[in-house]
Amino acid sequence: MKRVYIVTALTCIAVLAAFLCVFRLMNLTGKRESLKIGFIYDNDESTPYTYNFSLAKDALEKEYGSRVEILTCSNVLDDEMEEPLRDLAGQGCDIIFFNGYSELVRELAPEYPNVQFCQTSYMDMSGQTVPENYHTFKGEAYQGRYVSGIAAGMKIRQMILEGIISENEAVVGFVAAYPTSEVISGYTAFLLGVRSVVSQAVMKVKYTETWSSYAQEKSAAKQLIEEGCVVISQYTDTIGPAIACEEASETGDVYFVGFNQSMSEVTPRTSLVTSRICWEVYVLSAVDAVMSNKKIEKVVSGHIHGNDVSAGFDKDWIEMVDLNGQVAAPGTEEAMDSAIAQFKRGNVYFVFKGNYLGKNPDDPHDIYDLRNGYIENANTSYPLFHYILSDIITIE
Repeated sequence: MKRVYIVTALTCIAVLAAFLCVFRLMNLTGKRESLKIGFIYDNDESTPYTYNFSLAKDALEKEYGSRVEILTCSNVLDDEMEEPLRDLAGQGCDIIFFNGYSELVRELAPEYPNVQFCQTSYMDMSGQTVPENYHTFKGEAYQGRYVSGIAAGMKIRQMILEGIISENEAVVGFVAAYPTSEVISGYTAFLLGVRSVVSQAVMKVKYTETWSSYAQEKSAAKQLIEEGCVVISQYTDTIGPAIACEEASETGDVYFVGFNQSMSEVTPRTSLVTSRICWEVYVLSAVDAVMSNKKIEKVVSGHIHGNDVSAGFDKDWIEMVDLNGQVAAPGTEEAMDSAIAQFKRGNVYFVFKGNYLGKNPDDPHDIYDLRNGYIENANTSYPLFHYILSDIITIE
């Protein structure tokens, strides 16, 4: 009988030891079984910017299924961020993503040390001290803008060769929200991509002074078309400029280059190509980091600037989508692929470089000589190039 007790006791000890080993292994791997995740959108999914950002949420649901519970708040203005932020944190979210530009996120993060706050970059964070649980991120959009410009340049060259326009009519239009460095960097890279194919191309820019107004954006694009622009692009949030191009194409030749969301279904006659930031690359990695109880910047693959991360084609943070083969000029895909290959090899020096002088619109004495070159996103994910190439860009 004693032997039975001894065997039973030894068996219990063995089972307990095995359990403890498994428990220790679980602690060592640090994996969590589930997470609660919040998303706060500055708009809703009917706008290209928010739609593109929401693809990251879809990717999470596909990757983790029932292991994640996702809560969303849409149409949250920057100055109305506090209530939904506190609400999501109060509901137990482990990590919250924001695509708005409010400074409230950084200010409130210390109050919730167990929550990771991840915000799309809205200012230069280099050298700034931020809460340990506050993070910023953004794809290096200028790379996609430049490649988009190549597609536009190829189409303009085709139009010149076919006698549709003259060399003096190589004018592109850009509908821009605000004169911030983020916007200026984007349209400058776009024009320099165009000029890598058509060296005499120039640009006209119209500011709407709002991120999201279908009527204003469409009106600005329509005015640019009436002024002779043959390709239109934008850094605003609605499909207004795309619709303006499609309507104008009924009586003339004009083409559209998109950002964030493909417009091929909306503008089948005029859409050339779209570049987008692949937010899902960062979001998936950040969630994996929290699942593993690791620091986000130790898991995310990108260019790390403290708690700030950026990347381009080299890390698949930037993507070109829906090149319209029915509209694009012959050889466009090959020309785009050649530039993308350079970006993937880490060669980014050719974009902001050339015989150009740029002037700071806020300080006419601040002039930048691009013959020396300029490296965007060198120390921060937020674009900082803010010089107007006055000889080839007209602000209207």
